[in-house]
Amino acid sequence: MELEPGLHACSLSKTYAARDGAVQALADVSFHIRPGEFVSLVGPSGCGKTTLLKLLAGLARPTSGSFAAHGLPANGLPANALVFQEHGLFPWMPVLENVAFGLEMRGAGKADRQARALAFLENIGLADFARSYPHELSTGMRQRVAIARAFLTEPQILLMDEPFNALDAQSKLLLQQELLRIWKQHQRMVLYVTHDIEEAVLLGDRVMVMSGRPGRIIEEIEVPLGRPRGLPVRDEPLFRQITRRVWDRIESEVRRELRLPG
Repeated sequence: MELEPGLHACSLSKTYAARDGAVQALADVSFHIRPGEFVSLVGPSGCGKTTLLKLLAGLARPTSGSFAAHGLPANGLPANALVFQEHGLFPWMPVLENVAFGLEMRGAGKADRQARALAFLENIGLADFARSYPHELSTGMRQRVAIARAFLTEPQILLMDEPFNALDAQSKLLLQQELLRIWKQHQRMVLYVTHDIEEAVLLGDRVMVMSGRPGRIIEEIEVPLGRPRGLPVRDEPLFRQITRRVWDRIESEVRRELRLPG
């Protein structure tokens, strides 16, 4: 049977060697992300969410299992971009060069990549900071630059590891909306790791819930909320219902992680 278009992960497992013996971080993780879909990934600390992103980004190799993109412009391992909790910008490069770096790695000429980077900075309201250095920007501005760099390379899938975790609540709310605006324009597949259940439901078309060690996907919950999604969606009964469902599914895992009585 022919696979649907998108990113397919099949029975991914990852085991690390440790002094006290092997540690299994992931066990039999399978999922499918459709083209243009925004998928949130939640689970207790240590359940393997970041490990999964590293496998998909090619920063680690699975012990077993596989993943591949099907029915997309380029088959095989998907082109990807990874955005961490920390912005990951090069401190010695001005903002414009940071945003254009991915294009440079793909062989784009200087004039072309800088023009495209500047256009993207204008789109996110940071063109005036093109010649600034990362240390001259606020934390939120640096994360916007990192997101711009990731989207500009036009990856098949964007992998995001709690990119707004270090921000204050107000900045986080605004950047969630900015991320959705950029994503709507570019319609890339996104796998977004977060500990914030409300954030997962607000952003995602679907929420994948992971268990504790070893990490497994224990449920996938659809989010049938309309788009665009502004802050008022948090007051809708359906939003609260989905958020509660995710929490009910993950509560026992968090209690086990914290060693709290059930």
